[in-house]
Amino acid sequence: MPGSQPLRDKLVEIALAWERRFGVAPSVTSAISEFDAANLVGHTEDSFSEDCAHRTAVTRGHDFTCGGVRYQVKANRPSGKPGSFVTWVSKVKNYEWDRLIWLLYDRDYLVQEAWEWTMIEYRAAFGKKKRLSPEDMRRGRRLYPRDAV
Repeated sequence: MPGSQPLRDKLVEIALAWERRFGVAPSVTSAISEFDAANLVGHTEDSFSEDCAHRTAVTRGHDFTCGGVRYQVKANRPSGKPGSFVTWVSKVKNYEWDRLIWLLYDRDYLVQEAWEWTMIEYRAAFGKKKRLSPEDMRRGRRLYPRDAV
């Protein structure tokens, strides 16, 4: 994704250093993906900070709001170990949001793909499915890269 965000970049740097040292990256993917998704839909670092200032780690329903729209975010990142690639996507457990954004990262937390679903479309497509795949998520509206076919 275009643009560099110093705090995000530092978090990624620390997570990758931790992974190199201890073998497994710390659980930061959701924090990074919420920030990246917010940037994709128009939040700046300051507006995202303001939007999220009153939530907690267990705030239910959605991850952030932008322009009156409630967003839920899901993301996947391969570990980078030999043979490691993303084969499934965790399913959303509630429908208290308007739009879902799914991001696929490379092992360095660089966004490779981003896809958007409305709650109604997502529920209709996946409400009865137990497991989702990246191919399922790619049936949504592409947000990134924007110019890909």
